[in-house]
Amino acid sequence: MNNPVMGKVALVTGASRGIGAATARAFADQGISVLLAARTETEINELASEIKLAGGTAIAQVVDVAKYEDLARAVKRCIDELGGLDIIVNNAGVIDPISHLADSDPHSWALAADVNYKGVYFGMRAVLPHFLAQQGGTIVTVSSGAAHGPMEGWSHYCSAKAGAHMLSRCAHKENADKGVRVFGLSPGTVATEMQVKIKASGINPVSQLDPTVHIDPSWPARAIVWLCTEAADEFCGEEISLKDEKMRERIGLAS
Repeated sequence: MNNPVMGKVALVTGASRGIGAATARAFADQGISVLLAARTETEINELASEIKLAGGTAIAQVVDVAKYEDLARAVKRCIDELGGLDIIVNNAGVIDPISHLADSDPHSWALAADVNYKGVYFGMRAVLPHFLAQQGGTIVTVSSGAAHGPMEGWSHYCSAKAGAHMLSRCAHKENADKGVRVFGLSPGTVATEMQVKIKASGINPVSQLDPTVHIDPSWPARAIVWLCTEAADEFCGEEISLKDEKMRERIGLAS
């Protein structure tokens, strides 16, 4: 059976755990070479070793997505060491500090916005010249229902995700006719470390959810792989939601 993504190269931010690590594994399983980008060097080095032991290709690089130069270096390394770059997954995100707007620490609030919003812009800006030069590439940004509705205690997260959603729409409008495919993925609640922090906060209804309702990170990972294939072309420029049962069926995820 033909594998439409085998041989491609991907850069995954926030690859040390959760959705990012699951996506890196899913990419490697499909024959995609991966650059693992995250701030935690030990974890991405271990994941790169795991992927290589399983027969895949992966390299790790310490990247702070709040710094454009870090992402620019990661893009260059993909091209220099992995032979190119076809996919970027803007996954890195933080939920701390959870607090009411009136009580929020301005410095910490701004740092969260740097990661959740500016980090997406920096990722897009770093890859677009290369994608335009080769007349092709896929940008997937991990979004959230928080991009479309306010949540108590999450002013930094909701506003940044809303901004990132609009960045995806702008990137699609400017580059779709030049071969660049842009998607948002809203996975719903996922069993990651972020949900542990949300639960501990006790703020807003999400913190009251039973942990058993959160989906496994492998689901959004499989969805991201699918978005990188021609099967998803009709959804270019859109944000798909894994809460949509028909969409899950299209991707091949169990109900």
